[in-house]
Amino acid sequence: MASLRRVKVLLVLNLIAVAGFVLFLAKCRPIAVRSGDAFHEIRPRAEAANLSAHSASPIQDAVLKRLSLLEDIVYRQLNGLSKSLGLIEGYGGRGKGGLPATLSPAEEEKAKGPHEKYGYNSYLSEKISLDRSIPDYRPTKCKELKYSKELPQISIIFIFVNEALSVILRSVHSAVNHTPTHLLKEIILVDDNSDEEELKAPLEEYVHKRYPGLVKVVRNQKREGLIRARIEGWKVATGQVTGFFDAHVEFTAGWAEPVLSRIQENRKRVILPSIDNIKQDNFEVQRYENSAHGYSWELWCMYISPPKDWWDAGDPSLPIRSVVDELWWPGSLQIQG
Repeated sequence: MASLRRVKVLLVLNLIAVAGFVLFLAKCRPIAVRSGDAFHEIRPRAEAANLSAHSASPIQDAVLKRLSLLEDIVYRQLNGLSKSLGLIEGYGGRGKGGLPATLSPAEEEKAKGPHEKYGYNSYLSEKISLDRSIPDYRPTKCKELKYSKELPQISIIFIFVNEALSVILRSVHSAVNHTPTHLLKEIILVDDNSDEEELKAPLEEYVHKRYPGLVKVVRNQKREGLIRARIEGWKVATGQVTGFFDAHVEFTAGWAEPVLSRIQENRKRVILPSIDNIKQDNFEVQRYENSAHGYSWELWCMYISPPKDWWDAGDPSLPIRSVVDELWWPGSLQIQG
């Protein structure tokens, strides 16, 4: 608790420093003077003579240095939480940019057991940063679209049972890092009665210290299955929109705005973002083409090619329509449907 209070104090000092820096810049910014029908800026003489020769004042340098020191202290305090779990934070390291991550021959041998246990290379996952960057595969037009600032807030619900801790926390970090703060109401972790000890106190202590007040943990007292576990998460959600995800995902920047915008247009819509693939052996991020989703008679999720009218439109930013039950999400639903 003392460590958490120290972090909060440092964050407050950080904000004060930023506010002071902004005020300082506001007082020192060039002013615009009207000349006829046009505006031109009055710049300091040295800047007007040679823009590249402009340098920060001693006061500005001191503020920036102090701010940098405070950021380093806060980062070290928070980063220490992941280190205590044997995990890594930051945007670099193995698997950066969604590239394949690798292990040494000695590490490969250690990874065999955990790989068989989880169905993916959990040993390698622990060597990949919780904050790693991944590629942005959105169509160009999607990146150029503008959205209202008054979008509804979302509650993100992750369901897990005996997942690797590093994979769960990377999902949480990715959601926080790539969802605008004003749109993220909360993150709810629903544990469907896991057996792994690291998913109990270690997980709960980490998320409550790292993201105090933002992340909630719901524990099922017996194994409910995916759909009923989702419903348990929905019961405690307080956001205007609820998003359900597996706890082994990573988000790209700009994922939330189009989802929330379409729901704002029609609250009866059930929206599914475009889903790419993370390879289970090396965590490489692979692009998947846009598709609709459906189910086979065996209830396997299937990727379905968009209809002809979508292809004819020639605009990859357009949504792909897919059927959904008019009852939306009945409380009696037992399995995917």
